[in-house]
Amino acid sequence: MAKLRLDKYKPIVALGLFLAAWWILPAVAKSFLRASFTEFQAPAWIASSYLDDLEGFWARRSHSKIELIQAGQQLARQKAFYQLLDQRNQALESEVTRLESILTLPSRREFRYEVARVIRRDLSAWWQQIMIRKGQDYGITVGAAVIFSGGVVGRVVEVNAFTSRIELVTSPMFRMAASFENDGRPVVYQGVAQSGFGSPTGEVSDAPQDLTANTQQPLRLVSTRLGGTFPPGLTIGHVSWLDPGSSGIFQAGTVQLDERLLSLNEVSVLIPLNPLNSDRDAP
Repeated sequence: MAKLRLDKYKPIVALGLFLAAWWILPAVAKSFLRASFTEFQAPAWIASSYLDDLEGFWARRSHSKIELIQAGQQLARQKAFYQLLDQRNQALESEVTRLESILTLPSRREFRYEVARVIRRDLSAWWQQIMIRKGQDYGITVGAAVIFSGGVVGRVVEVNAFTSRIELVTSPMFRMAASFENDGRPVVYQGVAQSGFGSPTGEVSDAPQDLTANTQQPLRLVSTRLGGTFPPGLTIGHVSWLDPGSSGIFQAGTVQLDERLLSLNEVSVLIPLNPLNSDRDAP
């Protein structure tokens, strides 16, 4: 009986010894073990992502010819539309470059867009992160801004050899300077704990007292140059109501974020073309 009783407590003793050993390990060793474990798991995540892409390819092959023809026609229309937008954008960029040369102004900070596939999601109340299928081999660095067609996605917080981890704009650990559209005064945006139901939300604070918002005319919250790696003008979300903050001087409110943030398949990482200049120009 005594032996059976001792065998019963062996797992608890082993767990206690492991936790004690992990507690006394140096921080460098913990960081090395954590990185090694992530790199060990990365090939499985990447392989699973490629298998999902292959499954989607064969699923599309099963469509009828009529469906494929209709999809091709729709893509052709979209391509023509985006070609016109690209021509207009090139004309505007040429005009901006001409004006900069005339006024001898410094060139704006430019980025290249590295499109990456989402291979993993860690979406809990306090842990809002995704993992993408690109890392150091594509020049991605910690702190790089991540965007999609709806605006701001988040910020790169960890870069490995073949993968990168992104903290979403919904995470309570995410914080950045922002401003309201057509209003240059800075405010503070921060993610909040998500309930898991309904649309993703955030929180804005330090809003001036003269700003008003309602459901008919919500205020659009955008990024600003004070946001560091984020270029100005990117959509963060919309604010439908502002209340007096805890200080009584400024206002605060809930930011309604894009619902697509919770189901992203691809994102774009902004990588500065000249990192040295961008670091020097960053506030």
